[in-house]
Amino acid sequence: MAWSSWLGLGHMRYRITRGGVIFTIALLLVAAAAALSANNLLFLIAAAMLATLLVSGFVSRLSLAGLQVDLLLPEHICARRPTPAHIRLRNLKWLMPSVSIQISGAPLDGQESILRTPIYYPLLPGRASIEEEAEVYFPRRGERGHNLFVFTTRFPFGFIEKQINVTLRRDTLVYPAIEPRPEWEPLATLIRGELESQSPGGEYDFYRIRPYVSSESARHVDWKSSARTGELQVREFSRDQRQTLEIILDRRVDAGQEEWLENAIECCAFLAWEFQDSPLVLRSQRYFARVPEDTDTYGVLKFLALTAPDGGDLSDAYLDDPTIRVLLSTDPGSLADNGWEATHVVSLDRILPCK
Repeated sequence: MAWSSWLGLGHMRYRITRGGVIFTIALLLVAAAAALSANNLLFLIAAAMLATLLVSGFVSRLSLAGLQVDLLLPEHICARRPTPAHIRLRNLKWLMPSVSIQISGAPLDGQESILRTPIYYPLLPGRASIEEEAEVYFPRRGERGHNLFVFTTRFPFGFIEKQINVTLRRDTLVYPAIEPRPEWEPLATLIRGELESQSPGGEYDFYRIRPYVSSESARHVDWKSSARTGELQVREFSRDQRQTLEIILDRRVDAGQEEWLENAIECCAFLAWEFQDSPLVLRSQRYFARVPEDTDTYGVLKFLALTAPDGGDLSDAYLDDPTIRVLLSTDPGSLADNGWEATHVVSLDRILPCK
């Protein structure tokens, strides 16, 4: 996944550095001394200093021009988890190199910057590109459409710092945070114990003995049956019917309960990720999905990334497998009255983070 933007010469900001202030004061003093003394040597020195200042501004302006930046992100991104990324900087100019370029993040439309550490490019020749590793951080779930980056240079003499803002426009889907919280660990431990204790027998049960097929492994050959029948026989096993973890997310919330819903969504994401190797069902308003039959774990996380409060009824899709049901609701009693019995209930006072 790549975001790309090109730098022109507009919307550039200037800031005189401490060295630039000292140089400007020295230039004014030399110019004043030349005017008062009518000394030609002082006039030449003042002219050279003024030319140096002008050339510095012109060269640094060209150094920032004609650059293209790409932000390369992985396919799956979770909120509040440092994510490795790459920033590729291209110099579209034919001959002019770009020197001493720093890329940093900046807030945009009330959203925090995703780039926490500035990236520095000492030299980028003309028609070349350099890719640097970076670490990005998305604080919230949902779609992220715009990100602001600031390009800065003090080249060549450090008298003037020039900055230009670049907005990268591309939608990126950020999953809810899947990191465990202390208040969720007891629930996960209970579910894990029930999934393990309620599995009958072992992982596989004996089903039948049948003739051997040449493409099969020899480790399941039943030698007694083979000797008795005169041809190779193998033991066939059937997989036990494992417990299904059903997560019910009730998105009916009142005003002021939005924080609870966000925590409930993250709890669902944590459980879906923690038990991704077990059969899983996620049920909510107008949503029902089975893993792995209907979707995978990332499909569930995608729904949770985009979900919002909903006052409708829960999906009543039928599920007849042995089920461990976890209900997340601000009003679990009303759901229980309607027949939604749960093995574990996470209500308003059980999911908010510990203070």
